[in-house]
Amino acid sequence: QVQLVESGGGLVQAGGSLRLSCAASGITFRSAVMGWFRQAPGKEREFVAAKADFWSGGASQYADSVKGRFTVSRDNAKNTVDLQMNSLKPEDTAVYYCASGSRSESRATMDRERGYDYWGQGTQVTVSS
Repeated sequence: QVQLVESGGGLVQAGGSLRLSCAASGITFRSAVMGWFRQAPGKEREFVAAKADFWSGGASQYADSVKGRFTVSRDNAKNTVDLQMNSLKPEDTAVYYCASGSRSESRATMDRERGYDYWGQGTQVTVSS
């Protein structure tokens, strides 16, 4: 049974930092592309960041809106993927979801939902102004 469990969300003031973590089980972690998406109230879910699988070299990809502020990292020994979020803005407020994908298509579409097979339950991030 595949499980992706996010943690680390919370309330923070603008300019502050939070670190999200996603613990994966039931998948061959080092072979999986791991992504972070978010959904704000009344909006579509959007791509935030992703880390390619070990065999692809583990490249990172970011949405333009978070480049320079967010950093995605993975620990293939612990089966975790983290999202370090700095210089947070009120517009970063959303539910953040962790996702994994292990198909060949996943590598080519790290910024698209269709590349992912499994999703976590989400963790709320609220940034106050």
